[in-house]
Amino acid sequence: MFGSDLKDKVAVITGAASGIGLAVAKCLAAEGAKTCLVDIQEDALEKAVEEINDSGGKAGSIRADLGLESDIESLKRRVDEGYGAADILINNAGLQIVSSIEEFPVDQWDRLINVMLRGAFLCTQNFMPGMAEKGWGRIINIASIHSIVASPFKSAYVSAKHGLIGLTKTAALEAAEKGITVNAISPAYVRTPLVERQIESQAKLHSIPEEQVVKDIMLKPMPQKELIEPEEIGETVLFLCSPAARHINGHNLVIDGGWTIT
Repeated sequence: MFGSDLKDKVAVITGAASGIGLAVAKCLAAEGAKTCLVDIQEDALEKAVEEINDSGGKAGSIRADLGLESDIESLKRRVDEGYGAADILINNAGLQIVSSIEEFPVDQWDRLINVMLRGAFLCTQNFMPGMAEKGWGRIINIASIHSIVASPFKSAYVSAKHGLIGLTKTAALEAAEKGITVNAISPAYVRTPLVERQIESQAKLHSIPEEQVVKDIMLKPMPQKELIEPEEIGETVLFLCSPAARHINGHNLVIDGGWTIT
């Protein structure tokens, strides 16, 4: 289908040990891409790679801390040596820290911005030249509904995701004549291990069923009261990598069940 042109394309996916990153890696691998899964969680990475390879895909892994410039430079060298120049870059690595602005630890603010925004910039900076040499590339930044709307106590996360959209647009303009497209995907709540833990915690806190947490608390602003499945993000990535999307560039593709209609 959409990803039929991905045979032997080299895809680098950050934050790929679980959740959205792993789902994206599985979708790309299923369409023939050679996937390099990047994460800081080494044990989880090994399990994810084994899962993809056991299903007939091609996957390997590189442990890297996306908050460290030296790790990103090492990642680029190792990808070139082990896979060849990357054709596809999925900037997905992220974390969440919840705190009021008054009490937000500055070191934690820096950590989140370094991983989610600076890390995405450095990955783009390192991998884009190789794509330009080939005359083809796809860079997809996994943003969030919080690239459009804000939530209290998530100032660093919201700032990073808003910044990621600015990076997406700027990179798209600079890469447009090089055969590279740069886009973002902004989903609302996705059914990931992190979100599942949040649901469980909220259910205990409010003494209500988990289903009610999803409908009445987490998805209160979302007309479609359903969590998004990680595979939906993977399929969207496949579309953006396909010939059908070659003129989609610099966009923030929102998957929010109607959250931002008004």
